[in-house]
Amino acid sequence: MAAAAGALKPTALGRFRRYVFEVLRLRPYLEQPGDGRVRPRIPALALLWGMLAGQVLRECSHHAVEALVRSSARRALGVGRGFGDDTLGYFTERLAVAPLRQALAGVVRRAKRNKAFAGARRIGLALDGTVVGTCGAARCELCHPVRNAAGEVSGYRHPLSLISVVGVDLPLPCDLEPHPVGEGELAAGERLLDRAVAALGSRFADYVVADSLYANARFLHRVGDHGLRAIVRLKDNLPTLYRAAQQRFADTPAHQVFERDGDHIELWDAEDFDPWETLRWPTVRVMRYRQTRSDGTVCEAYWLTDWPIAQVGPRALFVLAKSRWEIENQGFNDAKNRYGLERLRHHHAASLPIEWLLVILAMVLERLFRLRYLHRGSHRPRAAMELLRAFRLCLGTPQHYDSS
Repeated sequence: MAAAAGALKPTALGRFRRYVFEVLRLRPYLEQPGDGRVRPRIPALALLWGMLAGQVLRECSHHAVEALVRSSARRALGVGRGFGDDTLGYFTERLAVAPLRQALAGVVRRAKRNKAFAGARRIGLALDGTVVGTCGAARCELCHPVRNAAGEVSGYRHPLSLISVVGVDLPLPCDLEPHPVGEGELAAGERLLDRAVAALGSRFADYVVADSLYANARFLHRVGDHGLRAIVRLKDNLPTLYRAAQQRFADTPAHQVFERDGDHIELWDAEDFDPWETLRWPTVRVMRYRQTRSDGTVCEAYWLTDWPIAQVGPRALFVLAKSRWEIENQGFNDAKNRYGLERLRHHHAASLPIEWLLVILAMVLERLFRLRYLHRGSHRPRAAMELLRAFRLCLGTPQHYDSS
């Protein structure tokens, strides 16, 4: 059907905005996000969408967002009016974090309902921690001191934990938790897991995958209480089980050998190891893999799980265990190197979680738009840089009217 006379041709940014507002249904949140400002003069929708658009364009500071919305690009962005970086700082200090978390979880739930994970047999949740936002002086209650060898404070940093959907060929970060001073990654990860399962639903995922820090009875029981299977790296923090697995598999031929993406994979797998005294599992399954890459380097690792071999074979378990790296490569690496997660845009304890959550929300929106919405059909999906260039070209392209 021909476009109506005088109608604007949709640009890449315009299509993205319509996708976010209408398909993913984020408009209600953007209009009513839990704004704590008294008598606001600039609508929350303009501020939040301006920040999200800036993130998608990889303009990773409040100054950069101000420059965009006060330039001729504002119309292409779909932002109703200009504002300053100080307005964004004031806004994020008073914005509620719970509605933003709910909106992010809602987008991920809707992605599953819209068959974004249709090609995956099992959906995983990966947990991991990282450090962002180093600074020279303590300026908020989330600043953790960094001490040198002499015990002197040499600076401050901001550790946080992230949880991400993995194992579906579309990694989607879905929540994060800053670490309060004096609290470690494990406690924050447990709290994050509880909140994510409550927000996504108990039947959303099938398993949780994590590094060896989480190889303890309390966390493994927590995963089981949520109805999920645990796949956790096994190292010498569980010395008895680790040595037993090493001795069992040391002189035994590999149970399975295959090639995967040009690498030579050898697997050892047994499900009759004794649990340690605080673990209430009847037995522990341990898998060992040795991966020889095409350049000759060898990677070897042990993993423990409560998933029976009858339900998930060794080769499938290997693939699920390797999905943990998605939170590193498509989670932390992308967030830091492409979206500026490490930047302290406004150094305030209330603003930092908001800004970090907006970073991962922008990543989720961009991936769903690029890899699912734009990839309908047989053509190849766009690379992230290709879409970024298309977005940036919109900013300098005059709007043309279709008079046909």
